[in-house]
Formats: sequence, structure tokens, C-alpha cells
Amino acid sequence: MKIKQFEDKALSQYSYAILSEDQSAVTLIDPARDIRPYLEYATANHAKITAVIETHPHADFISSHKELHEQTGAVIYCSVQTGAAYAHQAFDDGQTITSGQISFKAINTPGHSPDSISVLLIYRGKDHAVFTGDTLFIGDCGRPDLRENTGNQKALRIELARQMYHSLRERLMPLADDVIVYPAHGAGTLCGKDLRDADQSTIGEERKSNWSLQKMNIDKFVSTLLEDQPFIPQYFPYDVEINRQGAPALQATLSTIHITKPDASFIPDEIVIDTRPAADFKDGHLSGSFNLMLDGRFETWLGAILPPHEPFYLLAADMVSLQQAMERAAGIGYEPFIKAGLIMHTASEKQTPFDVEYFRQHIDEFTIIDVRNATEVKHQQVFDHAINIPLPELRMRLKEIPLDKPIAVHCAGGYRSAAASSILEAALPDNMEITDIGGHIKSF
Repeated sequence: MKIKQFEDKALSQYSYAILSEDQSAVTLIDPARDIRPYLEYATANHAKITAVIETHPHADFISSHKELHEQTGAVIYCSVQTGAAYAHQAFDDGQTITSGQISFKAINTPGHSPDSISVLLIYRGKDHAVFTGDTLFIGDCGRPDLRENTGNQKALRIELARQMYHSLRERLMPLADDVIVYPAHGAGTLCGKDLRDADQSTIGEERKSNWSLQKMNIDKFVSTLLEDQPFIPQYFPYDVEINRQGAPALQATLSTIHITKPDASFIPDEIVIDTRPAADFKDGHLSGSFNLMLDGRFETWLGAILPPHEPFYLLAADMVSLQQAMERAAGIGYEPFIKAGLIMHTASEKQTPFDVEYFRQHIDEFTIIDVRNATEVKHQQVFDHAINIPLPELRMRLKEIPLDKPIAVHCAGGYRSAAASSILEAALPDNMEITDIGGHIKSF
């Protein structure tokens, strides 16, 4: 028996393949959108993918469960409470899937969502590992505020937080200390707020160090869990529903996207998502472009800035980069909204270069927009007179920005300020001077 962990670093997402003792069958848990790594793993082991288990309909990425079923005949298992619209078998409390010396046992663990399950792997009669989905993370637990307006079952965040308290203590903590914990996410996910930088743990280690498993009354747990949760990207409810329905085959949908190499006279009639590095974007880009670099959490910011169903062009410098951008957009289900793929190296629009010394000497002559999250500003305020508008809210709060001074945009490292300055350039009058000061804030 072997357990293989797959990681999507951009979304801090883990999926798993469990190879049977006789190496004939593979069971997948929470597979990502691209089925190729799983097919390659099965082929390399001369095995067949026979089962796919979904711990819940995910909000932050699109699962490939339906395509895997269509390609391999694998049976999909999920909680009956999911209300799945695809062919599946119900998998809830006490139900097991057995193959030789391996059994998978469903444990209903509502809290992150009403339909969340954890999956206990029993090997040779002994509890070996538990796949906790978005219920128990390494150092944290799943957030309870994503299902108030979406999914087959909706629930208020306080109600789900109380369910999480009981799920952790009554369903997972009774497991033995040596049971390995395999979560669906690692540090950086927006499905929790304080995950440790580790990809696995044990029940015993989490019992000692995970804040959510410590002794406290339920009211204290609920208030702590709900405090300072990260923002909810616009695409999360959309992904829950896509996963409940089952997504179409990835490569087939990508093949329908028109790809072109426009000339310098091209005038886009929709937003252009320019995935090139910030330096290249500043040197020349199309009018109306948003700079969301592939070298970063591209999917998160794409789905945070653009609501589902808003059409956009996707631009990269070459075909390899464009293919990667399309696949990553599809990772959150946004491929139907790509009007066309564009391959371009430069264009006529340019951004104002940042002059550190001039800015330092004339700082009061700028309107400074801080696009970090409110909790980041609370912990470290860089400029006293900055206006805090987190990047996900920027397009909706443009009217709050005064236009009587040049605008300087900053964040913590440079990715968000590059995106924000491009959004402001596209939305504000042409005569507005907009400067991205990015990571230069360390100089002040």
C-alpha cells in the first residue's frame, strides 16, 4: 500500500492517490482539475483508477472527479448531503469501501461545509491515516463562512462554526495519536487562516499544537474561528456549484478557445488579463489590461478581481505561457469566460516609472492606496495617510479614490500593487498619474 500526495502550489491544494497492496487499483481523494498526473501515476504502477472520493464540493478549485469517471470508469463517492448532480455513490458515516487489506471509512465532519466528510484509511485492520479535507488542517481548521449563499445545503457561519467544534472533538480527536493527518490544503490557502507550513501531521501532534483542538468552550472557539478570516474571492460560490454539478473535460474545453497574435492596432473590447512579468507590462501593454502575473497566485487574484461570467482576453508572451495560463484559469473553472488567447510581447501603453528619491521627498503630494488586506494593515501600517482598499475590493470602490493628486499604489511584496496599478490605469482618466511602488515600501 502506498500513499502519493500531489500538490498544486498556486492554490496550496493537496490531492491523494492510494495504491492498493497488490498494486492493481488506485483510489483518488480530492483530485485537481488536470487528470494527467493521476493517469500517469496509475500507468506507471500498471494500476487502474477505480474510485474517486470527494470530501466536499470545493470552493477554491475545480475537481476532476467527473472527467475521471468518464475516462476510467472510476466510481465517485461523496456525502449524500452534497446533492451531487453527477453519477455517484453515497458515502457517509460508517460506510466503507474495501479493497483487499485497505478500507476507507466515511466520517461525517460538518463545519467547513454541511456536507464535509473525512476519510479514515484502515490498513490491515488498523487505523492508519485520515484524509481530513477542509475540516482539519496542519495547525488550523477550515473556515465556516463559505456556504451561507451557495451549495445544495446552505448554513450560517455561526451554525457551521459550532458544528466544526463538535466534529473536531467528537469525530477526529478520538482517533489514535499515530494516525497520520492528510489535509486538502497547506499554508497559503484561503480555506483557513493560520496553517503551518507542513504537508502532513498526526492526530497526536495536532492534539498538542493545533489551536482549534485545545480545551475551550464552544463560544470561545466560535469567536476565535470567525475572527480575521481572509477575504472570500468572488469565484468561490461559483466553484462550489460547478463541483456539485461536475466539470467538463479539461483539454476538450481548452481546445475551443481561439488563440491569435494581434498586431499593434488591436483594440480590445473586453478586459485583458496580461500574465507577463510586471517589468514587461510596464514597458508596454494593451489599453484596459490588468497585470496578473503567472509567477504568483494567479488563480486566486483572477477569481477575486473578475466575477464569474465576466468575459476577458488572456494574454501571454508565448504559446507555452499562454497554455499554462489557460490551464490555471481552468483550475478555478474560468475557461468558458476566456474570449480569446492573445500572444504579444509588447504594446503601446506604458506605466510611470517609480522614482524612489522623488517619492521620498514629495510623499505628501501623492494619494497612497494600500491594497493589502485590512488585517495586514492593522498589524503594520506603512504610510499614515494611506487609503486602505484591499485588492479584491478595488474595482468596486473606485469612487472612494480622490483624483486631485498623483496616485501611488503599494502592497507587501509587489504582486498586488502591480495588479492594482493596472486596474486603476484602466479605470481612471488618462491624465491621472499612477505609480506602482510595489515592494519598495521596505525603503521607508
